[in-house]
Amino acid sequence: MEWLTSQGVWGALVLMAGSFAVLVKCADWMVDGAADMARRLRVPPILIGIAVVSLGTTSPELAVSVRAALEGRAEIALGNAVGSVIYDDGLALPMVALFSPVVVMIDRIVLRSAATFLVAAHLGAYWMSSDGALVRWEGGLLVLGFFAYLVYAYWERRQHPMDEELDLSEPPRSWPRLLLLLVIGLAGVLISSEGIVVAAPVLAVAMGVSDVIIALLVVALGTSIPEVATCIAAARKRQGSLAVGNILGADILNICWIAGASAVVNDLVVEEDVIHFMFPAMLIIVFVMLGLMRLGHRFERWKGIVLLVLCAVYVAALFTINPGALQTHG
Repeated sequence: MEWLTSQGVWGALVLMAGSFAVLVKCADWMVDGAADMARRLRVPPILIGIAVVSLGTTSPELAVSVRAALEGRAEIALGNAVGSVIYDDGLALPMVALFSPVVVMIDRIVLRSAATFLVAAHLGAYWMSSDGALVRWEGGLLVLGFFAYLVYAYWERRQHPMDEELDLSEPPRSWPRLLLLLVIGLAGVLISSEGIVVAAPVLAVAMGVSDVIIALLVVALGTSIPEVATCIAAARKRQGSLAVGNILGADILNICWIAGASAVVNDLVVEEDVIHFMFPAMLIIVFVMLGLMRLGHRFERWKGIVLLVLCAVYVAALFTINPGALQTHG
């Protein structure tokens, strides 16, 4: 930290950029290793989608938020989780519509169940945080909600099986190689997340803004890069529906698992006007996203553009709404 302080803003920028690069690559290794493990264990596709893809792509958010919570930087911990939902829906998801060569069809059953959990979890988290704090027992409830979602999703898939098989076109890596990928990936995610948390407040001071601006604008966007990359790759391969499912799962994970786990390790105390800015912004884009999905159960390019516009409005609003709460106070 002393070295970073002596280097100033340029040192913080280099550290944050390098940390994001390591974060993305290591998260990618984690996903590859976990996917090969699932194939070797012949885990059903539903568990690959929920427990591997979503958990893998949201591992950067989890690592950054938990580390921030341990450091006592509640605005970064909670702002990263909430901001990641906004970027997942407003930036990553539109990439599916823009890059897919075909119109993406939305599974009605998956959308209905995911929407139920999304609405319940997001409104519940807002209600619990509305007093300016997300405390340990409330975080515990959110984590329990995450596990309830996993159980329900697995049960639902068994009730409504899909005609999808494990992709065994390429043999999975050997056990030593896939375990090495998982270990290196996890270590890289944890180390790089510490670099982001250390660099963020230095940038905040240099820019004259609070941690919440850095969390909602820079950190949340950076930790959402895996979702953006996954959506683009899946869309190009005509697997847009898988990417949509990943984003729906990530939205639930960001609030139930990431914000919840962060609150469990340390109470998240944030100014109330900050809470009443970022949660309504998240709810607006989530409700619009669900409404667009429900409309014809198709995800077309114009719908992606609508979400992109909302995301741009949100970024602009960061610097214009409630300036007294979102700026530093000296």
